[in-house]
Amino acid sequence: MFISRIAQLFCIFFMGINFSYSQVDVVYSDLVWSDEFETNGALNATKWHHQTQIPAGGSWYNGELQHYTNFLTNSFVENGVLKIVAKREVLNNQGVTKQFTSARLNSKFAYTYGRVDIRAKVPTNQGTWPALWLLGKNITEPGGFFAATHGTTPWPACGEIDIMEHGITQSQPQGYIQSAIHTPSSSGATINHGGTIANNLGNSFHVYSMNWSPFQITFLLDGVAFYTYNPAVKNASTWPFNAAQYLLLNIAMGGVAGNVPSNFNQATMEIDYVRVYQNIQADTQIPTNFTASIGAITSSTIELLLNGTDNSGSLVYGVTYGTNSTTTAGNSGIQKSLVISGLNPNTNYSFSINASDLSGNNAANNAIILSTSTTGVTGCAGTSNLAQQGSFTTGYNYAFETLGTNSVKITYELLDTDKVGLIAYLWRQSPFAETQMTNVSGRIFTHTLTGQTPGATLNYGVKFAYANGMSVTPYYQYVVGNNCNLDTDQFSNQKTIILQNPARDVVLFDQSTAIENVKIYSLLGQKMLDINQPNSSLNISKLASGVYFVIIQTEQLIYKEKLIIRQD
Repeated sequence: MFISRIAQLFCIFFMGINFSYSQVDVVYSDLVWSDEFETNGALNATKWHHQTQIPAGGSWYNGELQHYTNFLTNSFVENGVLKIVAKREVLNNQGVTKQFTSARLNSKFAYTYGRVDIRAKVPTNQGTWPALWLLGKNITEPGGFFAATHGTTPWPACGEIDIMEHGITQSQPQGYIQSAIHTPSSSGATINHGGTIANNLGNSFHVYSMNWSPFQITFLLDGVAFYTYNPAVKNASTWPFNAAQYLLLNIAMGGVAGNVPSNFNQATMEIDYVRVYQNIQADTQIPTNFTASIGAITSSTIELLLNGTDNSGSLVYGVTYGTNSTTTAGNSGIQKSLVISGLNPNTNYSFSINASDLSGNNAANNAIILSTSTTGVTGCAGTSNLAQQGSFTTGYNYAFETLGTNSVKITYELLDTDKVGLIAYLWRQSPFAETQMTNVSGRIFTHTLTGQTPGATLNYGVKFAYANGMSVTPYYQYVVGNNCNLDTDQFSNQKTIILQNPARDVVLFDQSTAIENVKIYSLLGQKMLDINQPNSSLNISKLASGVYFVIIQTEQLIYKEKLIIRQD
């Protein structure tokens, strides 16, 4: 190695002080397990297990092409670095002949909560799939180190945490590495993931880190966080991460990584060290300087600003309001923003807030009580089943809400229940852009646009992606700061249907085209009527006097008109 171990440890400590406190919720500082790969030759057998048994069916998962071996030619230590080598090599093993060999290492150490740092140089050869990751100790996977003694749970119920993968996202820019979470809530699919660019990947060492607390999992590259997994609801489906996991290091070949070129010979992943940190020191000191105040308020959210200090470096905040409660963690001496969502407009809420450390020591001034009210709604909403791509079986709810003066919160709820592995992306019409939305709960997704100009017109739609397909809404127009009905780019100005306007009791249509559907909305976007295949008149006797919008759909056209109702 090119720098001394003492110098490396100092650099890691310095990096933790400068970066970790502001980017992770819990700081872990006690080194509990590591391998520095100091001895040339075979791996330390007290720390690592070679997983070589082929799964049922005679092949590894995802259509991979390799045999994993315990050969010294596939995994060995040289000059202070572990080398995992994938190579073109014909091998008949367990009755199956394959064209490639590699190594898949299991740590004989498993842990719950903490931080892992792996300094590695990752191969970028086409067709290779290097990975640094974790699986639940309870997985029922043949040949795994813990399977015989602890295997009770199949994948993905055991949970999987991918610290770093490369080679399976060919559509991404050069140097892109991915981190991902696999749980039953996504049916094991790669729905929850993030990524970033590693400079000079393949030629330089980088530190790949994962910080795992009881509250969230954060991924870092060279000490900088780039993706956090923190589901709103944590249960066995979304959060199987309250039990021990073990580490895996490997290079797979082909499959999801694509074709292996005919001129491929071998590729090597070099690992300088693997280090796991937890907090194991006894802690009897209580948190001090605990404060709580109200931050930003909208019609559906209230921000709580929390702070305190503790010798452990981390605090846990528990918040109770009505019959609801939530818990989050923050760093000592750094203000934590906790946004309570799903609230009702123009409603008063009272919050009881407690602070403690991870050892359960409570702040002396628990609990702090805060009360405030949400604001009224500035925005508009509706329900539709229209699609510009794919189709909807039931439809979706949508809402655009102006927060403050220059932010717009966009929320979509998919009403279809027949779609699995759901994820949503916000589409901007011009210039086109795609942004992943946050899953609030169930099938509800949201994203907030900041820095918007009051009075400006936005054009956004949503792509719902799911197993084996996708459905995309039209682009809806919304004026920042307005209470209004939403418009779509599909509306036509062709007057093939004429309304009697103003109207009383009934609205009459003078039409030359058959009408498939009529919807009437209030100015605030509330749907008042939804009629399929109406006659030449529509009963509106139950609607109060006022101004409405009518959306009329024919086989080929959709258009909107203002409707004035006078019932006096």
